[in-house]
Amino acid sequence: MRSDLFSADHLEKESAQPGLRLQNSKLLKAELRGEFMARVGSMVAYQGQVQFEALGSGGIGKFIKQKLTGEGVPLMRVRGQGDVFLADRAADIHLIDLDPGDALSINGGNVLAFDSSLSYDIKMVGGAGMMSNAGLFNCVFSGQGRIAVTTKGSPVVLNVDQPTYVDPQAAICWSAGLQTGYHRAEQLGLGTLLGRTTGERFTMSFAGQGFVVVQPSEEPPGGFLAGTGGGQQSGQGGLLGNLLGN
Repeated sequence: MRSDLFSADHLEKESAQPGLRLQNSKLLKAELRGEFMARVGSMVAYQGQVQFEALGSGGIGKFIKQKLTGEGVPLMRVRGQGDVFLADRAADIHLIDLDPGDALSINGGNVLAFDSSLSYDIKMVGGAGMMSNAGLFNCVFSGQGRIAVTTKGSPVVLNVDQPTYVDPQAAICWSAGLQTGYHRAEQLGLGTLLGRTTGERFTMSFAGQGFVVVQPSEEPPGGFLAGTGGGQQSGQGGLLGNLLGN
């Protein structure tokens, strides 16, 4: 049988080292010799002796936070010996390696898989969370290991070495140490009062030292209280604030 389908470009890529790696731009391959975490329903194929265990959001604390915030990652633990292939609706996949001391704030909807050595928590986004892709909250990953994130289209990575502003519906992830806020991009005037708008009323602002990943697609805002007014940092009191602070 002959076909371009059987060319080297489409054959399974082999490696002597276990771990997460790209089969291609839209398909993640995990050479499994132990375990890793993945988004529920992301497996498209596997070979070998592999077991899948549903974890919800990853522990009772994260389960409660997910229910309160609408943010989180529905997880499954994948363990065994073999090769596992994962994808998410043909989205582009990118690998990020975290070192000790690193922390990444990311919309939970863009998390595909990560090493079990990494830990994550659900945290409030300062300043502009109510308008961001993730809503008021984001997942913050830390530790040492690799995480696979998805974007719709090829992203741009902005180095925050000057005031940086991003459409909140296009921001995928950023260095957790950055200061976030919101900035009114559209000037108020007679046109605004008459209902004419540029569609760019607010942008998300970033300051400090780090990076922001921006995809060429705008996701509708999501998450707990998405689209509501008010500063979320002033609302950290009470049960919700105490829970998220843990």
